[in-house]
Amino acid sequence: MPTALITGASSGIGKAFAQELAARNTNLVLVARSKEKLSQLAKQLQEQHKIQVDVIIQDLTEPNAAATVFDATKAKGLTIDLLINNAGFGYYGDFAEGDGERQIKIVQLNILALVDLTHKFLPLMRQRRSGSIINVSSITAFQPIPYLSVYAASKAFILSFSEALWAENRQYGVRILVTCPGPIETNFFAEANFPPALASSTDKVYSSEKVVWECLDALEKGYPTVISSDTSTQIRSKLSRLVPRKLLLNILAKHFKA
Repeated sequence: MPTALITGASSGIGKAFAQELAARNTNLVLVARSKEKLSQLAKQLQEQHKIQVDVIIQDLTEPNAAATVFDATKAKGLTIDLLINNAGFGYYGDFAEGDGERQIKIVQLNILALVDLTHKFLPLMRQRRSGSIINVSSITAFQPIPYLSVYAASKAFILSFSEALWAENRQYGVRILVTCPGPIETNFFAEANFPPALASSTDKVYSSEKVVWECLDALEKGYPTVISSDTSTQIRSKLSRLVPRKLLLNILAKHFKA
């Protein structure tokens, strides 16, 4: 039975991945900060699907967090067949006037922890000539987003990094996929301090469950990238690369300014 490690597993897309993979008879390693939420989810999935679920309580913004997670899996004698780097968060606001410490933590979680975990587990997958990694990016990866500057830039990094790894690792039998969901029904907007009017005006046409289904299907087909969003949002994201940058940035700044 394969084993999947999921970061940010206590809610949203991470929780949806856990539920879907459990239904597909996959053992799980759930990583997040919330002991209570993870323990409840682990108990539920173990009882419902008769699988093994291990819980690692870890704040991935802390120093050496990835090494702590990796060492915990080694101590448990676990082989990770699927790594899902889902943990991440955003922060809405003017960069110069915003919380500098929180901006740094976005980089630490969305980029540094993801890179570190990938570098810990990928070499073992290459040695086995099997394994998969899913990195969760965002539709914001395709263009700069004023007032979400660090978050969008971190997601652009994940997109570029993951697509490069897809090309590097095909010959080793390791599949890499980056998923770029559009707005969905999660706690993202509240946690990112989005203005209520702006958050409520953003269409959230996808569920976490639908994102997961499309993601696992794309992984099975060997795709490097999947955009989980409605057709109009996908088209706008792709066209954004063709629009003159000054015009694009003025449009986006006007749209995202509260």
